[in-house]
Amino acid sequence: MCGICGFVSKRAFSLEQLKKMNDTMYHRGPDDSGEEIYPMKKGYQIGLAQRRLSILDLSPLGHQPMHSADGRVSVVFNGEIYNFRELKEELDYPFGSTCDTEVIIAAYLKWGIACVDRFNGMFAICLYDRDTDEVFLVRDRIGKKPLYYERDGENLFFASELKPLMAREGFAKKINRPVLRRFLFQQYINAPDTIFENVYKLEPGGILRFSYGEIKTWKYWDIKEVYHRMRQNPVTDYKQAKGELKELLKKAVAERMIADVPLGAFLSGGYDSSLMTAMAQEHSKEPVKTFSIGFHEGRYNEAAYAKEVAKYLGTDHTELYIDEKEMFKLVESIPRYYDEPFADSSQIPTMLVSELARKDVTVALSGDGGDEFFCGYNIYENVRMAQLLDPLGRLTYDVCNLPLIRNAGLDQKLPFRVRVVAQNRDRETKTQLGSHNYLARADRMVPGDGLPCRYPIESGYGVKNWQVLRMLVDMDTYLPGDILCKVDRASMKYSLEARCPILDKDVMEYSFRMDHGLKYEKGNKKRILKDIAYDYLPKELLDRPKTGFGVPLDRWLRGPLKQQLTDMCGRDYLKRQGIFDAEFVGGMIGEYLRTGDGGPATGANYSKLSWSFFTFQQWYDTYFCGQ
Repeated sequence: MCGICGFVSKRAFSLEQLKKMNDTMYHRGPDDSGEEIYPMKKGYQIGLAQRRLSILDLSPLGHQPMHSADGRVSVVFNGEIYNFRELKEELDYPFGSTCDTEVIIAAYLKWGIACVDRFNGMFAICLYDRDTDEVFLVRDRIGKKPLYYERDGENLFFASELKPLMAREGFAKKINRPVLRRFLFQQYINAPDTIFENVYKLEPGGILRFSYGEIKTWKYWDIKEVYHRMRQNPVTDYKQAKGELKELLKKAVAERMIADVPLGAFLSGGYDSSLMTAMAQEHSKEPVKTFSIGFHEGRYNEAAYAKEVAKYLGTDHTELYIDEKEMFKLVESIPRYYDEPFADSSQIPTMLVSELARKDVTVALSGDGGDEFFCGYNIYENVRMAQLLDPLGRLTYDVCNLPLIRNAGLDQKLPFRVRVVAQNRDRETKTQLGSHNYLARADRMVPGDGLPCRYPIESGYGVKNWQVLRMLVDMDTYLPGDILCKVDRASMKYSLEARCPILDKDVMEYSFRMDHGLKYEKGNKKRILKDIAYDYLPKELLDRPKTGFGVPLDRWLRGPLKQQLTDMCGRDYLKRQGIFDAEFVGGMIGEYLRTGDGGPATGANYSKLSWSFFTFQQWYDTYFCGQ
């Protein structure tokens, strides 16, 4: 686990410059660092760098950049290959270490870049082949590990975070306006886009090949393609599915417990984290260390449930109750560790639980992925109902567009939920309910030409069931762009590695084979995952409404952050900044500060847009004004 960065360039770059880039990621790998530059053909040179958080083979033999025994291949690598021991048995190679990095090299020498199809893990890799003079960037299937790259003429730069790219001489900080619009609505930036022009995220399941200034990208694992391929061999029997899924999850947990450092688990007391913890405890000879954050405000607090789960399982449990002031202290640090605008406010309690865990362990298991792959979010119930009501919504829409009705504004007198269904006529955004008002406002906040903010077009998935469709869209966007980014940055802030068994390759692919009715039945979301959890824990410990980490955004923005937010949207400041529509943004934020937030399911949840605006301006001040 670490951070990587480097370049392939005809320009002259010194080792000192490469080291400067690498050291911006000290928090990702405080145990070791390595920087090397090698000559290539046709006037190019390549620089490879890594900061290391030692997890496997803590000796100097795990140092990177790592080279093949014959000197042909050099690699820098961030992540874990969980099946590296199995792969090692297939490889005839003079291994000198016990770490998984060397298995990557040996696998490439035997199978070429197609070796990535055999890797089961989370990873961001840069591999240089001296025989072909090719450079490959590779990212894991679901995007657990980040990997950015910049194309600058015939030159390529890459890094685990944006900070190394921004640290290099000559980096152009040009805001990507269409992407900013989407960020203000979505609160994160989805691959392949970034906040900067000419800088991209390698997509999950993606490979980039660089050869003499030419770049080619492709996906070796694509959600849409894999889903439809797995559906060719469906699993319909519930008992079979439960038994096989349970065994796959147990195997995934066991593989993620391989480490040469202390290991624990995040425990919220919900189904996913409780199941992962129970399986880890079953596999461990000692009590698993578990960690929970508690809130003094009852409606956010799940710590009491986590404590009961930990007691039942017999884990070595640590909980920390925090108040609003402790969460608030972290607001200023957000742009230093989320070096691209990011506005999912649950990043704050995620940072706090990571800090708590890091005091005792270096690796922590998490339950991420259960909601997206097994139908857990409340939105999935909403889109199911919206699909049932869609014919009525079409009729309502047609009636409301009759001249007499439209001119009288009667359509605006309909309840918000009715308007959401009626206005949901765009076949490319069918599962993005209630987004129209926010999309329109985000577009107005950032003037100029460009694409409106929306998810990737939904018709391309070839799925008729809206629940399944929204789950696939979330796997492609929200999961890697928001959830996994949040956990990666929050955990790596404290040099902590987070591992997600549910996002195991075999678990994900098996979930696609399962008929949807095994996951959702008559309002019972995550049906099969819950039933597996009940094999380990009593139902009464788990059955309760979903809560999640909460942050009182409206109270913060209209309270201790009010003056700062007011200054950020001042007319003169916005005019000088030259990004936002000063009149519209000033008016919108001013209205929000006067009248407050309408809340979810009202079409007037303006604390969300205001928080996105605040975090962008905070990020802008850090990287444009504070350097």
